Amino acid sequence: MHASKGDRLVMHGRVVGQQDHVVEIVEVLGPDGTPPYRVRAENGHETIMSPGPDSVVDHRKSSDQG
Repeated sequence: MHASKGDRLVMHGRVVGQQDHVVEIVEVLGPDGTPPYRVRAENGHETIMSPGPDSVVDHRKSSDQG
């Protein structure tokens, strides 16, 4: 998995009816775009995470939405 600052990380729901969770990557802490990533949720909460196999990187920048 490779990402850049501004990409979105989509974590798919693992049970029926659970929605996907989308966060913005605000900092890449691993070498060459690899995890871990500092991410920011829509509510402003930030955390450091290493995504699991149920996650994908959306390379559209957050400002490209709309």
